[in-house]
Amino acid sequence: MSKKTAAASAQLVKIVVGAGKATPTPPVGPALGARGVKAMDFCKEFNARTATYTQSIPIPTLITISPDRTFTFSTRTPPVSYLIKKTLGLEKGSGEAMGKPTGTKLSLKHVYEIAKIKAGDEDLGALGLERIARGIVGTARSLGVEVVP
Repeated sequence: MSKKTAAASAQLVKIVVGAGKATPTPPVGPALGARGVKAMDFCKEFNARTATYTQSIPIPTLITISPDRTFTFSTRTPPVSYLIKKTLGLEKGSGEAMGKPTGTKLSLKHVYEIAKIKAGDEDLGALGLERIARGIVGTARSLGVEVVP
């Protein structure tokens, strides 16, 4: 691959930023500054686009940086682990031991409600609710949460 080809391709940056809380400090500043993009421009646009969300909800964001240092970005729904913890009112998952039972239970109704939220993501919508729900059950288990009918 020649230098010309490498420079002409777009760069992708994946970060998780709290809704309405983007600032040029880490993780945004270093991720974009190293690629020649003004972090403040991204922060203003991101904060405006996520103003309707509850403050500080973690928003996974995919930023595409063009060779001319312009950028576009797309946001996704909050991570499944965040949605499960928010539904159950938990501060954290099982802690040190992955999948260690916490004694907390999540109903299938809640699993499918979370699946409906996640189906709004472009890349997950094609999977169907059942496959998304299976992934949510797996995440719940890793958090130490039992899924009950």
